Amino acid sequence: MAKRIESSKNHLIKRLQGLKQRKNREKEGVFIAEGLRFVEEIPKDWEIECYVVSDHFAQTYDISAFEKRADTYCVTDKLFTLLADTENPQGILAVCHKKTYDLETILQNKNGFFLLAEEMNDPGNLGTIIRTADACNVDAIFLSKGSVDLYHTKTLRATMGSVFHIPVFQNVSLEETAACLQARGIPIYAAHLKGRQYPYSLNLRRACAFLIGNEARGLSDDAAALCDSYVKIPMPGKAESLNASIAAAVLLYETVRQRILPK
Repeated sequence: MAKRIESSKNHLIKRLQGLKQRKNREKEGVFIAEGLRFVEEIPKDWEIECYVVSDHFAQTYDISAFEKRADTYCVTDKLFTLLADTENPQGILAVCHKKTYDLETILQNKNGFFLLAEEMNDPGNLGTIIRTADACNVDAIFLSKGSVDLYHTKTLRATMGSVFHIPVFQNVSLEETAACLQARGIPIYAAHLKGRQYPYSLNLRRACAFLIGNEARGLSDDAAALCDSYVKIPMPGKAESLNASIAAAVLLYETVRQRILPK
């Protein structure tokens, strides 16, 4: 049975408002998934602390499945708008625990497929990259220090639920991560102006990793130096560069193309 909350001074309401800030999410190890489609994407084995639904949502949808899974709170429509991050909220959110992943287990995949990103600052771009990586069956994503928070509401929305499907490691040292991958014989490639070959000439059926640079500045010299090889993305038109998420998609899908075609 859903518990009723009507006051904005309620402890849970204040806490949920505080979770809009990164420092509070990091301190508590939780994040908020908002919207029916996003909430429905949460895997059955993912730990959920509680659900919060608006009066309108509770009157429109059967919330019994949510009540069986975790504590569920029903709030007034006005209160829900204080908690929501969207202009037209659907009336449901879930407080989810962050998940930790074992890197050693992930790296045991002989044909591992990885993505590294340096100071990815735009939450929409990051979310799109995560969604694309999920579609391409990437094994893990590594975000350098200085990247936007994975659990930023705009990032989460842009993932369309893919944040639940793919391991993402935040605040990593690119130098240490590169050394870890290369010690296992996993080459790192990056799209770079100095690239002399197209990604189509690479052998991407074996384990590999791609490094994506910052949206505005591209790869720093230090990050570029970590790569085993540079590649170039063909651009016969007049544009000088591609959006970071598009560049990532081109590289990731070339890997998919090679891996699904007969040898």
